[in-house]
Amino acid sequence: TAMIAAYGQHGNGREALRLFRSMQWKGVLPNEVTFINILSACSHTGLVDEGYQCFISMSEDFGITPKAEHYGCMIDLFGRAGRLVDAENLVNKMPFEPPAVVWKTLLGACTVHCDVERGKYAAERAFELDPDDAAAYVA
Repeated sequence: TAMIAAYGQHGNGREALRLFRSMQWKGVLPNEVTFINILSACSHTGLVDEGYQCFISMSEDFGITPKAEHYGCMIDLFGRAGRLVDAENLVNKMPFEPPAVVWKTLLGACTVHCDVERGKYAAERAFELDPDDAAAYVA
């Protein structure tokens, strides 16, 4: 898991994915932290489809229920790729109330990609959930 994180942090998402698959082939099952690391690696290296496949695989293949951190990684993944509609749709499909950090992640992506209306909505949601954090105002 640490190696997957390191590959991702150094921009080598494909190597992180290779190691992730190699772990499984050798019988090492991924856990929640492994999935956070692989999703983050995919996000930081633009591997959108691969990251989405890993996200789906969490529950379908490994029985791991995605938590807010996993959804946050996916929102970041879609947001960095400019797929803001996909990011917002995923937020709206979360099986629990999206935390403020998820809305802030979407807001950041909207700011980068100049999506004012979607960004305004994300900022409003973030402020409702965390009114003491100025991040929603700054963006």
